[in-house]
Amino acid sequence: MAGENPYIRKVNAKRPERPFTITFSDLGTSITVDPSKIPYDRTGLPGSILELALGHGVEIDHACGGVCACSTCHIIVKQGLQSCNDATDDELDQLDAAPGTAAQSRLACQCIPDGTQDVVIEIPAWNVNRVREAPH
Repeated sequence: MAGENPYIRKVNAKRPERPFTITFSDLGTSITVDPSKIPYDRTGLPGSILELALGHGVEIDHACGGVCACSTCHIIVKQGLQSCNDATDDELDQLDAAPGTAAQSRLACQCIPDGTQDVVIEIPAWNVNRVREAPH
């Protein structure tokens, strides 16, 4: 499916036109997004926080494979939320099942920054899978 769920409406989001930075405040790391390289990975919507993070080696848990069918990729956008697409009703329905949500909560698989400003993300501590099996 590569980031698309056939049972929900398609997300229409503006793609970035210039490089920007995503900082993961809880991990102490930043990535620089080159819009000409999107899609980086094929998990989550093209240009989503999840896709960009995974494409740069930053792990965000995503049990459903990034198709807006769970809430394991729950993030909090601390800065730059205005540059992200609006949450859809389907995303908000999934966030209703996520613990510890805030006004700036989003699903990383659905949140697409447009590159007009840098973004600061927090992955809630309870949502970080610190015991992950090595790839087989």
